[in-house]
Amino acid sequence: MKQIPNLITLGNLLCGVLACVCAANGQVVYASALIILGIVFDFFDGLAARILGVSSPMGKELDSLADVVTSGVAPGLIFLSLLSQFGYVGLAFLGLLIPLFSAYRLAKFNLDTRQTHSFIGLPTPANALVWVSVALAVNINSMESDFSTRPWVIGFAVVSVILNILLVSELPMFALKIKNLSWKDNKVRYIFIIGCIALIAVFRELGLAFSILWYIVLSIITRPKSEEV
Repeated sequence: MKQIPNLITLGNLLCGVLACVCAANGQVVYASALIILGIVFDFFDGLAARILGVSSPMGKELDSLADVVTSGVAPGLIFLSLLSQFGYVGLAFLGLLIPLFSAYRLAKFNLDTRQTHSFIGLPTPANALVWVSVALAVNINSMESDFSTRPWVIGFAVVSVILNILLVSELPMFALKIKNLSWKDNKVRYIFIIGCIALIAVFRELGLAFSILWYIVLSIITRPKSEEV
């Protein structure tokens, strides 16, 4: 029983490895789907560990190692693949910074005792979902001609730098762990979820990226309460 969470974590890692292979071959839709599946595994491994009462330091380290691949290397390769696809090979290499900042963020998280009930800095899966969202919008909605213009590409480059900085920042950000169904205890989380549903309904694939922006904004707005949530 105690290995069940670790097996789920390894499922996350496997998804990340396969996502890297797909992204390296330009198959960003498959890579994006695998990243999303890996993030789902990432959510349930911790939940399984808490339910089974088998949380361990090894599980925590394994989780971070898996996240480096699924939420660090894979989205970095998606970014590189997308901008190369647009013809901006030089800027595309900014994607290589994503796994570097993600690895630093995860190492910092493992040593930071302040992040038991909330986060300090942007979680790596949130950063990954931004580039998953863009990749899906480009390939599913055929928006390559829209996004391949220079202003959009420069914007993506700037956003990537900002998100990398947020990964290692000291900005308190709320966690999505819901311990009960009380509105009072989970008001920020419920408002976030409602906002995400609306954004995804309106913007479809790009709604994931806007949901991460909403998460950042809401974390800033509720910053004085960050230790309580």
